[in-house]
Amino acid sequence: MNIEYTLLGRLARVPSSGYELGRWLQTDGKYYGFKSSLSPIYRCLAALEKRGAIEHRVESSDDAPDAKTYFLTVIGRQELVDWANSDYVPSDRPMDPDFMQRFLWAGQFGRDIAIRILRTELEFRLAQRAEDVARWRSPEATSPIPEVDIAWADSLHQLSHERGYTSTSLYLSWLELTLARLEHDQAAAPMPHQDGPLVATENAVSA
Repeated sequence: MNIEYTLLGRLARVPSSGYELGRWLQTDGKYYGFKSSLSPIYRCLAALEKRGAIEHRVESSDDAPDAKTYFLTVIGRQELVDWANSDYVPSDRPMDPDFMQRFLWAGQFGRDIAIRILRTELEFRLAQRAEDVARWRSPEATSPIPEVDIAWADSLHQLSHERGYTSTSLYLSWLELTLARLEHDQAAAPMPHQDGPLVATENAVSA
């Protein structure tokens, strides 16, 4: 997962200091699969500011040290919009944080984008599930050392596989339910940005 898009996506929602971004990642963000210490956040903010994607203003406080509040520039907004409209390619790893990053930060630009990402993820995971089931049922040729009871080892492998299968099944159910809900809502009340790609405006997010 590229933390840049998480920070840009969060700043598109609310200008924040590095500390505030870190606090969000450690609290609400952890439920979306995001996690980072402050050092990588500050390094990423410095890199984003160097290339002109974000700017900062200094906020003064009587009871706390001065803090930099970061916000998107026109360049940063366009970069985030271009990423939101780009193709989403799922990772081979189920429930990879890349999906939630795309769904949350790219999806905030419109229901049609969120639906496209959901549908891509669901179709990929269903195909992956079919391959996994076929592989699971195929016998594996092994040549264990004498200390390994192959029947017992196979039972442990099966139990471990069932754990992954169960959690993935729950994930697939969530994908199907969420996609159905968004498609139903889209038919009932279409949101903006349905007819074409997003275009960043001239005005940057400002104080």
